[in-house]
Amino acid sequence: MKEVLSWALLVLIIPGFTGCSKSVSNKEKIVFVSILPQKYFVERIAGDLVQVEVMVQPGHNPATYEVTPVQLSKLQKASLYFRVGVPFEKAWLSKLKEVNPNLQIIDTRLGMPLRAMPDLEGIHALLQGRADDHNHHGEKDPHIWLSPELVKIQAETIYLALAELLPGNREIMEQNLLAFKSELVELQKEIRNLLDGLTNRKFLVFHPSWGYFAEEFGLIQIPIEIEGKAPVARELAAIIDLARQHDIRVVFVQKQFSTMEAQAVAETIKGKVIRIDPLAENYLTNLRQIAYSFRENLN
Repeated sequence: MKEVLSWALLVLIIPGFTGCSKSVSNKEKIVFVSILPQKYFVERIAGDLVQVEVMVQPGHNPATYEVTPVQLSKLQKASLYFRVGVPFEKAWLSKLKEVNPNLQIIDTRLGMPLRAMPDLEGIHALLQGRADDHNHHGEKDPHIWLSPELVKIQAETIYLALAELLPGNREIMEQNLLAFKSELVELQKEIRNLLDGLTNRKFLVFHPSWGYFAEEFGLIQIPIEIEGKAPVARELAAIIDLARQHDIRVVFVQKQFSTMEAQAVAETIKGKVIRIDPLAENYLTNLRQIAYSFRENLN
């Protein structure tokens, strides 16, 4: 009921809410993305050819974000929306189409294998080097932007949509795409070099953001949240036991989530809490910094 009322109020307070979008010139084309890293991807390909608007603002949680009236007003004029799979999209994307029926929603997950969010059995399977057959049909992990290999696929999808939107700029955007993908290859090499010497490749996180990153670079993520949800007492005890068994002394957390439970786990295993941000805008620099953090804290 609260969501319905919230949506109704937003519709009423947007000036000129009609569901129609005003025509704009190419340089004024508005493109929406869900999170800040996507803004970086779009701008690396399109440069200043489009205006990129980000839905989830810095410091906010993509699982619970609510669209603002200002954003809805801009969405009336937008041409494209690049979705990435974060939870708030499920509740809002159909409503955004009501605001702007001409809005093209591009799913950047196309063409990539999505991993399931593991439960305790799946975590045990990973730790034992077994395939996680149990979780193939579970809720899919949305954090695809944290794997540079998957970002290459996302960049291709973004380029194709932008090339259709701005056909006169296809050549320059293709050059930008190739340059960006080349930098992603260099980033992959750098991260592998940084992590090659790790003796303990298992790490504890509060929110399970780093599964794709871990898969790409030979690490094992052990989340405190199980399938993205707060653990019950039995699950929390099992996670603490796993951390002790595998000599894990660090809990990685992100600033968009409460750290109270993570701090409690760190104290129990006589470890520490380290903050890393999966939603920082400067993608290449941020992933390098996080790789350094893993190298320094996992040995």
